[in-house]
Amino acid sequence: MRPALRRAMTAAGVATAVTAVLATAPGGAAAAPKPPAPALVEVEIPGPEHGTAAGSGHIEVPQNGTQRPSPRLSAREQQRDGTVSKIVDNGSTADRLDIVVVGDGYTEAELGAFRADAREKWAELTAVEPYTTYRNLFNVWTVDAVSNESGVSGDPDRATVRDTALGSYFWCGDIERLLCVDEAKVDGYVAKAPEADLVLVLANSAKYGGAGYNQPSPTLGYEGIATASAGNEKSGQVAIHETGHSLGKLADEYFYPGYPGYERYTGAEPADSNISTLTADEIGRQRVKWHRWLGETSPDGGTVGTHEGGGYYVEGLFRPTDNSLMRVNGKPFNLPGVEAMIAGFYRHAKPVTALTPTDRPLRLRSTAKVAVPRLTGADGRQLRVRWYLDGKELKHLAGRTEVPVARIVKGLIDFRTHTLSATVDDRTPSVRDPRIAATLKGDVSWKVRL
Repeated sequence: MRPALRRAMTAAGVATAVTAVLATAPGGAAAAPKPPAPALVEVEIPGPEHGTAAGSGHIEVPQNGTQRPSPRLSAREQQRDGTVSKIVDNGSTADRLDIVVVGDGYTEAELGAFRADAREKWAELTAVEPYTTYRNLFNVWTVDAVSNESGVSGDPDRATVRDTALGSYFWCGDIERLLCVDEAKVDGYVAKAPEADLVLVLANSAKYGGAGYNQPSPTLGYEGIATASAGNEKSGQVAIHETGHSLGKLADEYFYPGYPGYERYTGAEPADSNISTLTADEIGRQRVKWHRWLGETSPDGGTVGTHEGGGYYVEGLFRPTDNSLMRVNGKPFNLPGVEAMIAGFYRHAKPVTALTPTDRPLRLRSTAKVAVPRLTGADGRQLRVRWYLDGKELKHLAGRTEVPVARIVKGLIDFRTHTLSATVDDRTPSVRDPRIAATLKGDVSWKVRL
């Protein structure tokens, strides 16, 4: 969070204040020690329900929510609490980007509804590019969290308090649509899944809201938490926007008209790939930021250039397009955003998995097998598979996922150890930065002994 933004939010009265009350013992004894202040965490506030971004931003809230005790569960409920299911299975956790979905405000009788809600949100996510094309790079896990009461606090009104597993609540930081959770309780459930790269918390509510906890987990390693109302059709867009921060490392492209202190940005060039102090001419001349996309038609409408306003400032910062998903919910990612998201996918997922063990030599009757994710984009493009023996490409085997050893060693009569390898790379036109393109590949290899 930028210091200026934190000061502005505090001045506006939206930051949470914690007051310690000192008690003095009879007879002039020393004051009682102050209770420790709760740890704070920065979360992103979703845009208003009508879809514009004005009024959203960041705020610091208690990391462990309202400090409510964990719900008391019956023996039956305890047996189901924490059950892990793999609802989307695309392979090994080591080679896929694993999303863990945890529900809050679902009673034991409503766990079936939770899993249905999780599948529905996954469908919403994969309706947006580049998730659509790369959906087979993901696994999706659900973890059942049994709540004593159905629904979450703050719904339908501020006075409503529910006894739930994760302590989800609207009106976080005095903002009705900000849906916060107890991170420690979330982590307790996430840890039950085999792997977590990204976490989604679904609240059993139809009220619009969500939040983005976009700091990487220091203990479990996931990229961030997005919260959303399961029953609100617009809240899913909040979760997708938050993955733009956590996976794409993208900045917000919205700004605050009329908000004191955010009239004009005068700081240094931001590190974020999708906001800049430079004009289109300067970006093109210096060959920085999104210069490779200038003039191209973008999925969110118009052409890539520089549109003033972004990173919360009305002037002084530019964004690549007028209305991408990083500014307005319901829009697609723009071209630079799609490229950044693909880079984020490949930080966690690999394009090739060895199905034949690589820890033992292949023999004459062996077959080398690999799994390669199928891309599901409209253009029909697929990942490229190539095979090599001792570093020399076997061009006639291009595209295959199974190679019998007998076929490739015909004519070899020596008793040396050879190396067979499979290389898979993604030549997507959605990535133009050569540094990113260099990461969109993977390989596996075996020793071959006749």
